[in-house]
Amino acid sequence: MATSSYDDALRRLLAHEGGYSNHPSDPGGPTNFGITIIDYRKYLKPDATAADVKAMRLDEAKAIYRAKYWDAMRCDELPAGVDYCVFDYGVNSGIGRAPKVLQRVVGVADDGRIGPLTLAAVRAREPATIVAAICGERLAFLQRLKTWPVFGKGWARRVAEVRAAALAMAERAGRMSEASSAVRN
Repeated sequence: MATSSYDDALRRLLAHEGGYSNHPSDPGGPTNFGITIIDYRKYLKPDATAADVKAMRLDEAKAIYRAKYWDAMRCDELPAGVDYCVFDYGVNSGIGRAPKVLQRVVGVADDGRIGPLTLAAVRAREPATIVAAICGERLAFLQRLKTWPVFGKGWARRVAEVRAAALAMAERAGRMSEASSAVRN
């Protein structure tokens, strides 16, 4: 479906995530390229320190994002736009939350695993409708967090930017699909 979306999605994600931070109100602790110390320890270096996270190379972050987020949530099998929306949500709020929200939006059991039933339900709906619903739920979820007063303005901007970009990706893919159908006919 959207195998070519990964590089674009990653570029957009990294623009939101930025470089090293260790904000006292951020429960993720030391973070670089959006990868928390918890995930860095889990996926790359079990005894990592804040200094290790700060020294993380971009290629390490990219490898974690590809294997532990994009591939884990089967984003290559999602339509363009939906893939980016789910990927960014998974990075920002957890790969347990994003698939469940996708499943609720498309009306299947929310077990958190994107499998054949979820993929079929996604294919049966308009990508723009899915993107809008996910972004609406995401913003509502973020607004309920106790850290909303600290990070809310940035989160709201991020969700709005993800929504706009994901809708544009879905529209572009739709136009390309229509054009290729017209050529075949």
